[in-house]
Amino acid sequence: MSNDITPYESASSFSKRGVAAIGCIAGGIGLFILGSLSPVAGFVAGAIAGVAGLCALASRDPSDKAPGAIVTGVGALTMVSKLPFVGFLAKPFLGLGAIILLGVGVWNGFKFLKGLKARS
Repeated sequence: MSNDITPYESASSFSKRGVAAIGCIAGGIGLFILGSLSPVAGFVAGAIAGVAGLCALASRDPSDKAPGAIVTGVGALTMVSKLPFVGFLAKPFLGLGAIILLGVGVWNGFKFLKGLKARS
């Protein structure tokens, strides 16, 4: 009996891990970029991200709710980090979030590649 799927992980969860790796790494890089923007550009980019996140939250698809909440939070955090008197309080959270996202992305990528190697 030939089985292309490893006994530890189904094909759908395997592919989700690869997508999560790419998404987390891209999100971490995006947070670093948002944190480095000028105040005006950062505020505008944060507002755009917040609106995009709210649109995802308004979706009927339940799988859009968590990413929508995350993007809304990132947009709000970016906008607050660009405010003159309270921005210094929020800016470290952008860097911390970026590092966490990159770490999760690298971990998922490692697990994905390990599973890919086990399948071959």
